[in-house]
Amino acid sequence: MAFHSCAHSFSFSILFCMFAMVTSQLTSVCYQSTCPQALSIIRSSVISAVAKEHRMGASLLRLHFHDCFVNGCDASVLLDDTSSFTGEKSAGANVNSLRGFEVIDDIKTKVEAVCPGVVSCADIVAVAARDSVVALGGPSWNVGLGRRDSTTASKDAATKDIPSPLMDLSALISAFANKGFNTKEMVALAGAHTTGLARCQLFRGRVYNETSIESNFATSLKSNCPSTGGDTNLSPLDVTTSVQFDNAYFKNLINQKGLLHSDQQLFSGGSTDSQVTSYSNDPSAFYADFASAMVKMGNLSPLTGNSGQIRTNCRKVN
Repeated sequence: MAFHSCAHSFSFSILFCMFAMVTSQLTSVCYQSTCPQALSIIRSSVISAVAKEHRMGASLLRLHFHDCFVNGCDASVLLDDTSSFTGEKSAGANVNSLRGFEVIDDIKTKVEAVCPGVVSCADIVAVAARDSVVALGGPSWNVGLGRRDSTTASKDAATKDIPSPLMDLSALISAFANKGFNTKEMVALAGAHTTGLARCQLFRGRVYNETSIESNFATSLKSNCPSTGGDTNLSPLDVTTSVQFDNAYFKNLINQKGLLHSDQQLFSGGSTDSQVTSYSNDPSAFYADFASAMVKMGNLSPLTGNSGQIRTNCRKVN
């Protein structure tokens, strides 16, 4: 029987994991003895999923963001609705757009097969986000581990806490400040929009009503996003290098080619213009700041100790 637990042996990694559980501090070596195959299983599964569909890298990154911004990084975003709660999947920011659940399910099944009851869904989501960025050519970072999974979820919390693509700069700054991020970190995290796609209904207003958009770019978008209908038609968030994780997103903003209103707000004569300019000229600075901000996001209110549980099925409470 391949059962592993944090009481299996007194190696350094278990001591680290126990320390994490007691102090609420995550550690990158938490599963080194309890489930040494976990990280390689996640990585190979993500590489396979991204190779099969490049967009999946952006989807898994977004899944982590939408998880962490709602009551912390606790895999609550993965829970299906029950008779006792309406989960986050049906919130406006998530419904018909959040993706990657099947990839997480697949990883969880593989991990459970080798070390049942050890690795949380929340940790799988966090590692998958990092591995997705790397698979798309972006930076890596050390993912702290030792999170546990929530036993409930809240559609209302997701509706309230996830920033809207229609927000102005001041609202964006406030939304991220509410989660402990400064403006520089917010701009760095926005750089995740260097990959992935968005639906017409989210940028139609910008394309047809705003002036801070390059005319040829607007014309090309209108061909795929009519003034009525076509709500689910997709366009790349980064028109230059739509798949690759790079700093082209920031160059696009300077050229008034931000797809979403919230994107272009970062370069609109406001306080974040200089940071956008800096990242457009220095990809290594963007990579370093993005990685640091992702570590910070992964540390948002994790469940540790006796809080929560290690779900067997990421979609439902044990």
